[in-house]
Amino acid sequence: MDILIFIVSMSALIYGADFIIEESEKIAIHFKISAFVIGATLVALGTSLPEMAVSMSASIQGSGDIAVANVIGSTIFNISLVLGVVFLIAKNINPERDLFAKDSAWSLFPILIFILMSIDGKLGKLDGILFLILMGAYLLFLIQSDQVEETFEESLEDKKHFPWAKTIGLLIIGFIFVVGGANFAIESAGNIARDFGISEWIIGLFLVAFGTSLPELTVAIKAARSNNADMAIGAIIGSNVANFTMVLGLSSIINPLNVDLSANFFDIMAALIVSVMLVFITANKLYNKSAGIVMMTVLALVISNSF
Repeated sequence: MDILIFIVSMSALIYGADFIIEESEKIAIHFKISAFVIGATLVALGTSLPEMAVSMSASIQGSGDIAVANVIGSTIFNISLVLGVVFLIAKNINPERDLFAKDSAWSLFPILIFILMSIDGKLGKLDGILFLILMGAYLLFLIQSDQVEETFEESLEDKKHFPWAKTIGLLIIGFIFVVGGANFAIESAGNIARDFGISEWIIGLFLVAFGTSLPELTVAIKAARSNNADMAIGAIIGSNVANFTMVLGLSSIINPLNVDLSANFFDIMAALIVSVMLVFITANKLYNKSAGIVMMTVLALVISNSF
């Protein structure tokens, strides 16, 4: 039964991702917004909902370790697995936006601030508020960096003909499919893992983080196959920012989160290293299959070392 649920939930993820990509592209074209910015905002926030649901639930139940590990693990998977897959399957990646100059730093800011905040061993309400302010700054930066000139008359004319109700409706359906599919995929995969005798610790550390990264992976694959790698890369960077700022921010406001930097040193350093790798890739424009293989190799090393 769990295998059937897993197959159905994965199908929901795929169809939901289709809706999100298609309707997000329509919004981008309508407002003359770049695919990258749509990916870094609308798509990224939507695909971060599973991480938010898991971490906030864990915080409410007093399981701070799960909340933090989920974000750290998702960062590792988002960059090494998702970005690696994008580089491997995309036919041509030539971003119009200068990702290094404009966006790469945002892959480092959140995790560096997280480490500084965690030196005292916990993330409190004030830390959570600062995280949310950082998320607001990121959104403001994206809006200001992607402004286009458009006359008021043109804007009014476009709004008259744009099918807002249909687009918003399909976006909502897409996000429901993606989030619901991810949640059921996590639960069913967990049951399957237990049937094979895999420990609860391994399930929590890797399965939950991987499961909550499934929406980003599915959306990125669809975007890359549609020759829209800009949206895929934007979704990865935006999702990582949202995971640290919104997910940890809201979770720490609900309940202070204990963070043991020494005990979790390897995982946190792995997340930091892959973030630095993303900066290096954008700086040297290494958007190719070789970079994808390197990213997948790093993921394999992280997993093998943890086991």
